[in-house]
Amino acid sequence: MQTIVGVRFKSAGKIYSFGQGRLTIVEGDYVIVETTRGMECGKVVVASREVPDESVPPNLRIVHRIADASDLARIEENRAREREARTVCEEKIRELDLKMKLVDVELTFDLSKMLFYFTADGRVDFRQLVRELAGVFRTRIELRQIGVRDEAKMMGGMGCCGRPLCCATFLGDFVPVSIRMAKEQNLSLNPTKISGICGRLMCCLKYESEGYGCGGCMRTKKVEYIPAQNDRVIAEDGEGRVVAVHEQRRTATILMDDGKTVVAAWEDVARAESEEGAPCPHAQHRERAPRERTPREPREGRERHERPVGGKTRNERSERTERGERGGRNVRGERGERSAKNAGDRRRPQSGRRQPRRTPRESNESHE
Repeated sequence: MQTIVGVRFKSAGKIYSFGQGRLTIVEGDYVIVETTRGMECGKVVVASREVPDESVPPNLRIVHRIADASDLARIEENRAREREARTVCEEKIRELDLKMKLVDVELTFDLSKMLFYFTADGRVDFRQLVRELAGVFRTRIELRQIGVRDEAKMMGGMGCCGRPLCCATFLGDFVPVSIRMAKEQNLSLNPTKISGICGRLMCCLKYESEGYGCGGCMRTKKVEYIPAQNDRVIAEDGEGRVVAVHEQRRTATILMDDGKTVVAAWEDVARAESEEGAPCPHAQHRERAPRERTPREPREGRERHERPVGGKTRNERSERTERGERGGRNVRGERGERSAKNAGDRRRPQSGRRQPRRTPRESNESHE
């Protein structure tokens, strides 16, 4: 068993574990510890507790000593130097015309390193800036580019609820927040209403998300939405169409309606309301619904529609055909035999030549 304490170096920073050693430390004390950046002064926010050896973090470091009045006075001096360094750095940024915004300056307790935090839209070549800052302060200079969420955490502010920001008050680390959480809670999917001052989804969407899965049953696993190509989805930046999906990285490339292309994680996108439960209209493999056919009426029960052909109805034509067949079958005269003989002659042409057709006048003469 070992006794450890939780130390925090910033007001809402991450809590780190350190061994208590032989010191008597209570919650609220300031202690001097050794970190990867050198000697630091932090505040004990988690009282000492016994933990088994298998649960002790690897490479656990021991608290060096408890801070005294001189250490606290030195911390105040460092804060004044940080404000001076920020003013100098902003002037250098304007002189060099760098596309970056300085957010915060941090000086270590032993004055061995000075860190400058900034934000920028892309990559910035700040090598000349580092040289000039090192010549002014005569210490090790380090510049770190941070995101918009870290910027809001460092600067602080008021949220839309009227209270200080959660990230700047008590959140030690950022948790993943997706737009599906807002959809499950029946909130507006308008990005301007569910986003914080940093421009990202509000961290408070995570607080009640687990209670909305499957109608409030937290024991049932939620069904994860996997975006497919050509799906209409809603992301943090708005609504768009999926143009590519990366399964290994679990990301989707989205073409927004305003023409911008963004890459978002699967957890940060949700299917649009118009597409929920229906196949995507832009998908090439869309299945067509089978065409419904009305059953045909039985042949006996259908009504025959007579239409005139050549001025005569179908019944009149059938009666005329019956009369011709009956007359040709019962009254066979010389004229009928002659007609049959002429038909036979036409079917058997001699010497490959077609015989001329006899005129009605010749037929009459031969009959006489």
